[in-house]
Amino acid sequence: MKTMTRIVPLAALCLLSACAGTPSSSVAPAAAAPRTDAPADAFLAALRTHCGQAFAGRVVVDTPASPNDTFAGKPLVMHVRECGADTTRVPFHVGDDHSRTWVLTRTANGLRLKHDHRHEDGTSDKVTMYGGDTATAGTAQRQAFPVDAESIANFNANGLSASVTNTWAMEIEPGRRFLYELSRPNGRLFQVEFDLSRPVPLPPTPWGH
Repeated sequence: MKTMTRIVPLAALCLLSACAGTPSSSVAPAAAAPRTDAPADAFLAALRTHCGQAFAGRVVVDTPASPNDTFAGKPLVMHVRECGADTTRVPFHVGDDHSRTWVLTRTANGLRLKHDHRHEDGTSDKVTMYGGDTATAGTAQRQAFPVDAESIANFNANGLSASVTNTWAMEIEPGRRFLYELSRPNGRLFQVEFDLSRPVPLPPTPWGH
């Protein structure tokens, strides 16, 4: 069998060898695209800067005033207790009541807020895991959660028809303040503000955890 000898042009040999050693100065390397987090990610990141810390709060708005105010005269403490890859748990302690935990979860489209309510023995309350998903992108400082269908069904089943129009919201300024808010179209507005500049001693383990 004869061996075929391929004649390679000098220019091609030059490109394949030493002549290709120095890239052309006229071609600039591609610049890496700047990373821009979605508002949901930036909001969670801001909250997680306080992971492991607890903070005291106070009711700043309660309109119209609740006739049976379960918060009156009681210390209010939030605890950024668990910061997972997709889920952040923040127990909200009202005096000796350790039944409430806010559960924030990253979804494909934004954030989901659920309220995990437990009894002292750890069992779930009949009104629990209510909340909703963000309907808009929000901002790194504020996220709003309109009530979802599952929560509406739960509220109706338990005689809480006033809650079927709820929208919850959260605001954060790292190192300064955190705000939890409940609003309704009829003018109901409830807000608790926490001072993020002064951590307080950690509260007890929330019920059921």
